[in-house]
Amino acid sequence: MSHSDRTLIERRNLLAGLLATAGGAAVAGCAPRAAQTDPIWAGFDERITERTLAEAEKLLGLQFTEAERRLMLGGEAVEIEKGLFSSRVADIRHWREIDKPNGLAPATVFDPRLPGVEYAAQLNSVTLFDEAMADRPVSAEDAVFASLKQLAHWMDRGQLTSVELTELYLDRIARYDGQLKSFITVTPELAHQQAVAADRERAAGRLRGPLHGIPYGLKDLADTAGIPTTWGAMPYRERVPDTDAAVTRRMREAGAVLLGKTALGALAWGEVWFGGETRNPWNLAEGSSGSSAGSAAATAAGLCAFAIGTETWGSIVSPSERCGVAGLRPTFGRVSRAGAMALCWSLDKIGPICRYAEDTALVLAALNGYDPADAGSLAHGFAYDGNQRLAGMTVGYDPRKLEKEEATTSDRAAFEALQESGVRLVELELPSMPWEVIGPLLEVEAAAAFETLTLSNQDEDMRRQIADAWPNVFRAARFHGAVDFVQCGRIRRLIMQELHTAFSQVDVFFAPADDEITALTNLSGHPTLALRGGFEQSRSRAIYGMTQNDETGPLHSVPDSIHLWSGLFREGSLIAVARALEQTLDPQSGWSTRRPPLG
Repeated sequence: MSHSDRTLIERRNLLAGLLATAGGAAVAGCAPRAAQTDPIWAGFDERITERTLAEAEKLLGLQFTEAERRLMLGGEAVEIEKGLFSSRVADIRHWREIDKPNGLAPATVFDPRLPGVEYAAQLNSVTLFDEAMADRPVSAEDAVFASLKQLAHWMDRGQLTSVELTELYLDRIARYDGQLKSFITVTPELAHQQAVAADRERAAGRLRGPLHGIPYGLKDLADTAGIPTTWGAMPYRERVPDTDAAVTRRMREAGAVLLGKTALGALAWGEVWFGGETRNPWNLAEGSSGSSAGSAAATAAGLCAFAIGTETWGSIVSPSERCGVAGLRPTFGRVSRAGAMALCWSLDKIGPICRYAEDTALVLAALNGYDPADAGSLAHGFAYDGNQRLAGMTVGYDPRKLEKEEATTSDRAAFEALQESGVRLVELELPSMPWEVIGPLLEVEAAAAFETLTLSNQDEDMRRQIADAWPNVFRAARFHGAVDFVQCGRIRRLIMQELHTAFSQVDVFFAPADDEITALTNLSGHPTLALRGGFEQSRSRAIYGMTQNDETGPLHSVPDSIHLWSGLFREGSLIAVARALEQTLDPQSGWSTRRPPLG
């Protein structure tokens, strides 16, 4: 055990019974993990004294006087069994014994809508861009890389069956997933059964919608009855739920065919799970980023027609960037999270990962809808018109961000395409906001969601044991100040107000990939769409959470993404602009015909 680990354990237990009162997180009563073996515990004094308070103040940026500390202690130093904090310690220990399933949301529920603001209602409707559709290609590879729109067209014309398409994808999973590790569990028998049923229904004239018979991958944190749902983490690798998640059910009702459960970094962090590291199909020497690592990699590699991902802070956007797919993070509350692993109740979102921007409209339409089983669910229709004229739309951009070195060739090409598209471009400089508050908000909720792992020492079974990985973050989160946590939530509302003011001036906001905007819009609940704009030459990038990239290795041609944001519930505008950009940029880069170099 390192010195830093011992220090952390010491401080956690020094704070027993204290932080609930002294402005800290409720950590009282944590049993010493190494009390019997670590020499640091030799002669340990369990009394809470003025010195205990003074040491705790350092963690919280506080400084009280001796008199104030003495008053908090009840006048004199007392033993924990008899003193002022004893009842609180007992209460906290009791509360920990109460069964709290992962899906049990806090009573305080996040709502991205601001009071007094009217959000335009939408009728549920999807109209795809009107274009001539080619017949099915002879090449099986061209078929598996086709858009959902094309696949549905070929099925409608009898040129392709769900069974045939499903077998094509299962064959590719068998051939290539050993390299990618994008699936945790493959379900060939179920997929075949669902494909047969889809073809039978289609033949009988019972069409469920545009996803009818389309094979997909489901991120392995959404429950599937009788099928392992492991959350990518060793402590849960044998977990088999009895019921389906809402997203699983809605995909089945839409007629989609489940190929299997796609990999995620353990407990939705990075791309490392208990079975390995999910790889970027464009460069197998690097990870696919996370946490929707498998969903993005499998979609990019043609192992499924589309996939479902989730995002708390970048987990759809980041792997979509890395793998070159269209990832849509919807407005918070649009898609039910019932039956999906909760990491952070006030930040978690579910959305589609596809190869083409317009495909995300088809998937979101199937997922959208109010669900009383999800405390954060919102009732709001979803409308998309692929034939919407861009000439009537306003797109904002921040010139400062386009001038940065981080702005890529694809970013500049996209901006030029916007200039020529007929949209009205408006300079919009987003105000500087303390986006870092997302850290404590996420960490505290996640530590609460997985408290059992920390208190039972099962966190030591997780593969990643580095400073930024969940086991260490969950432990450290016990020391976030409770008052400071509430203040972060108040600052979050300021961010929501500022972004509403900014985004209400435009239909869509365009900017290069930006960690700050990604954090801010996750806090506010605003939607975003990342899509492939071209390719760039890059050396291998590190596995998520590791800081050292390859500075001397060979260059690889990898996807380069562009990014769009919009106001709450304005995904239709996002997708319309993204589709138009794809139509312009594709002939320049030829990205739609390029395939990952899998051997």
